[in-house]
Amino acid sequence: MNYLAHAYLHLDDPYFAAGTALPDWMSFLDRKNRPRRQYALPVTEHPNPQVAAFAQGCVRHHDDDRWFHQTESFVTLSTAFAVELREILQPGMGHQAGFVGHISVELLLDAILCERQPSLLSRYYGLLDSLDALLVQSAANEICPRPVDQLASWIPRFVEVQFLASYQQDERLLESLNRVMRRIGLPPLPPQVASWLASARTRVRDTADQLLTPSLP
Repeated sequence: MNYLAHAYLHLDDPYFAAGTALPDWMSFLDRKNRPRRQYALPVTEHPNPQVAAFAQGCVRHHDDDRWFHQTESFVTLSTAFAVELREILQPGMGHQAGFVGHISVELLLDAILCERQPSLLSRYYGLLDSLDALLVQSAANEICPRPVDQLASWIPRFVEVQFLASYQQDERLLESLNRVMRRIGLPPLPPQVASWLASARTRVRDTADQLLTPSLP
């Protein structure tokens, strides 16, 4: 799952919703400083209710992902997408095809949520903008195994750029995917992937109800 699919059910609890983003934020800021579930779980009992809610959101992120990646719809789509992308990408790039097939399901699912709820994106970014970013960074330091010192300045930039909006157009989504490719050292995806994304988007739209977590304890 990606940002919106993790958070959309929890927008009435800002620090919980923000906590669902922590693993993804840290993948940008410090990939090796992972806020694992076992690190977040004790912090859910923190005496500060906002810190506790933030940790609960982080735990929920991991629980969502465990459920999501085992669903028949995700496995079927991500496998089919990987096979199709192997036909588009350079020979020998099967690992890239698998990775892009996986994350395309997640990013497109966020786009479908925006189609269904036109106000979702503005509500989500408005929620993040309302946070005490220093408190969020302090909460992240309770969870992550190594010091976190860039999150407080990262959150306003995340809100300002609003890159999640790019997922709603195939060409802009391809640009976002290529930023990910650069960040992790993989070759850029060719322009024809934008046409493929249009087909992939339709299939994610058709199976979105099966891809969204109905409820978890």
